[in-house]
Amino acid sequence: MADTTLSPTTAQARSSVKVPGKPMDRGKIFVYAVLIIGALFSILPFIWMVSWSLMTNIEVITGSFLPRQALFENYSQAWDTAQFNRFMWNSARITSISIFGLLLFCIPAAYAFARMQFWGRNVLFGVMLATLMIPDIVTLIPNFLTVVWFSRLSESIFGPAGAWLNNWPSLTIPFMASAFTIFLLRQFFAQIPQDLWDAARIDGAGHVRFLLRVVIPLSRAPIMTVVTFAFIGSWNALLWPLLVVNSDEWRPVAYGLTKFVQTDAGDEFHLQMAASVIMIIPILVVYFFTQKQFTEGLWAGSFKG
Repeated sequence: MADTTLSPTTAQARSSVKVPGKPMDRGKIFVYAVLIIGALFSILPFIWMVSWSLMTNIEVITGSFLPRQALFENYSQAWDTAQFNRFMWNSARITSISIFGLLLFCIPAAYAFARMQFWGRNVLFGVMLATLMIPDIVTLIPNFLTVVWFSRLSESIFGPAGAWLNNWPSLTIPFMASAFTIFLLRQFFAQIPQDLWDAARIDGAGHVRFLLRVVIPLSRAPIMTVVTFAFIGSWNALLWPLLVVNSDEWRPVAYGLTKFVQTDAGDEFHLQMAASVIMIIPILVVYFFTQKQFTEGLWAGSFKG
């Protein structure tokens, strides 16, 4: 039997031989470099805002980037001065009602477009998609006139209690149907295997039971995605509330921040930044708890025809 043990000289000679490695992909390096630079530019304003919110006003005016001493009392001062407790509560109510209505109406609509056969389905879906090309500012006045008409109709039936203007219906009902939400959910619903529907039919389930028991539990990612988008849109809304509400009873936190910056805070930039941080904290919290489903829902089913 031949001796396969390598002598020290042979082993050293083989170890000194350089195995050619995989050539460096310069294109990938360039892409990563661009992404890293873009991420830094994106996060820099947020870091700057948080840093300024912990400074004194003198430090902000002099252009300091980091505070000498973190002043967390700036947040309590901004909270009390801006009366954020009222505006935060208003935004929480408006956002909750809007998201509930969005899911209540958009999920059945998306299911109908994805799983049910009816005359004119593709035409209606195409018309709905075409509305995505219309800028929101163009629909502002038509939506306002529609809300005014329904408000008068509701007041004639239910009295002053049925008014839409200066009340939660004008802030929530126009946003309970979203073409983007229906599109995203429809694309995912269409990918659910037909075998599941056949099995449900054998068990005697109809469309409603199949939707509640099978489709919705399997669609957690896209549903959480549209919830996140709806939360951000409703929480940051300013122009529409200014148009349909003229009292602080239902004005959202975005209005409270605008009012605080323009009047109460004045030139106190550190308090303005503290108020801005307070406003975006709920958005960060929601995204923190939904980031996994949000990332999955953005691509899941988005390219199915």
